[in-house]
Amino acid sequence: MALADHEEQRFWEFVAGRRGRLVRTAYLLTGDHGLAEDFVQDALIRAYRNWHRIRKAEQPEAYVRRIVVNLANSWWRRALRHRTHVTWQLPDRPDERDAHAAVERDDALWRALARLPAGMRTVIVLRYYEDLSEAETAAVLGRSVGTVKSQASRGLARMRELLSEQARTEPPAPSSTKTGVFHEG
Repeated sequence: MALADHEEQRFWEFVAGRRGRLVRTAYLLTGDHGLAEDFVQDALIRAYRNWHRIRKAEQPEAYVRRIVVNLANSWWRRALRHRTHVTWQLPDRPDERDAHAAVERDDALWRALARLPAGMRTVIVLRYYEDLSEAETAAVLGRSVGTVKSQASRGLARMRELLSEQARTEPPAPSSTKTGVFHEG
């Protein structure tokens, strides 16, 4: 279905302004740049088809973000059901003060985040990486604020446990061999 010229222009303005944030959300949920791009593209195709209705909503970004979250969560369910081996690669974001320490910290955080159940992981990403409020997160997920609060609390506690386990069981790697790539399986 083709949009009227002014509606199409509004859609493309939305894409230009929000695509980066949507890709970041998808990447944080999947750990894979290619999948993140694919999920956002799929979400934007779905949004385009219903843009006349979505644009009238109070928060079109929240609506499209929810599509991205649902696509990512469906992917995780399929991946876990088929025992897919997931490979994570961290983005290039060097810390100018100590790049090696930043890579090691990010590596540990990514591995801990990857081990959370999909619901907790999604809440942690939306609340703390996307900086959404509890109410905004609840709206995106179609859950109550209380559920978001409990999932965030449990998720953070679980990440602390996982990070503590990692610190006890993994000897630090020499900085010169740290690549920022790891495997979860």
